[in-house]
Parts: sequence; structure tokens; C-alpha cells
Amino acid sequence: MKILAFAGSSSSTSINRELVKFVLKDFQEEEINLLDLNDFTMPVFSVDLEKKGFPDEAHRFLKEIEACDVIICSLAEHNRSYSSAFKNLFDWSSRINVKLFQNKPMLLMSTSPGGYGGGNVMNTAKTFFPQFAADIKDTFSLPKFYENFDLETGIINPDMLNDLKMKIENFKNNLKSND
Repeated sequence: MKILAFAGSSSSTSINRELVKFVLKDFQEEEINLLDLNDFTMPVFSVDLEKKGFPDEAHRFLKEIEACDVIICSLAEHNRSYSSAFKNLFDWSSRINVKLFQNKPMLLMSTSPGGYGGGNVMNTAKTFFPQFAADIKDTFSLPKFYENFDLETGIINPDMLNDLKMKIENFKNNLKSND
């Protein structure tokens, strides 16, 4: 199984990237492609620029999705929505292919320093991603990242860790039942 993983953030210290890397430890036997949104930097989307053509980075992102079997991502929340880096990539890519996520099974996550754990961006994504052909199998949100996560060991809150482990196991079982 080929896993495409990314954090919806361009920060070099992304807490969402740390959450993705932690989850990927449960998929070590799989082929993993961990993307960095900084490798997909392009002009801010506009219909005027679109008329001139699409950036190679948007095409490359779509090819990465096409080549995978599963998507694991964690979205950063900026002002209650997607980060501008992710939104721009989303905008360009979805204009090329409105079925951006290509019906790939997805484990969708979010985390933030606050108590809502990126809940606003999670709710937005749960509503809109399926309209762009995301097959969201499960979701996980980690509140208060700096209180509940250690960079060396991962999630330190036992209840939250158990919840995530159960969701990962259910996600894996769901993938097996679809084979």
C-alpha cells in the first residue's frame, strides 16, 4: 500500500507535521511518501493567472495523489480555516481536477495549541473534502498540542492516545475490508 501523507502547513516547526509523522509509525510496513508543502510553492491562485496556465506544482500534487492508495493528512488551522499554503495548493489543484482527492481513502486529522484542536478547519474539511472526492474514513483532532504531545514520544495523554490508536486500527481494518 502506498501512503501519501502531508500536513496542511508550510511551517518548518509544524505541529501538524509532527502528528502525521507520529501516526506514520503505525504504517512502517507500507510505502510512505511524506510531502512538504514548501515543495509546492506557487503564485496565489487567481482566475487571471489561471488563464495563463497551471503551475507544474499543482500538476505534481495531483500526480502524487494519483500514485497513492491512501491519504493521511493533518490540517493546520489559521484564523479558523486552512493555512494559506494549503488553500492555495487546494485551489490550483482543484481547478485542474475537481475530484482532487480522487476517491482515495483518507485519515483526516488536525491539531492546534488551543483547546479546540483545529476543530474549525476539521469541520470545514469534513464538509468540503467529500465534494472534492475525498473518501474520509475517520478523523482525529488533538487539542492543546503542547500539553498532550511530546516530540520524542508522541501523544502523552493516555485517553487521546487510545482514541487515536483505535481510529488507526479501524482505518486499517476498513482498508482491508475494501480490498
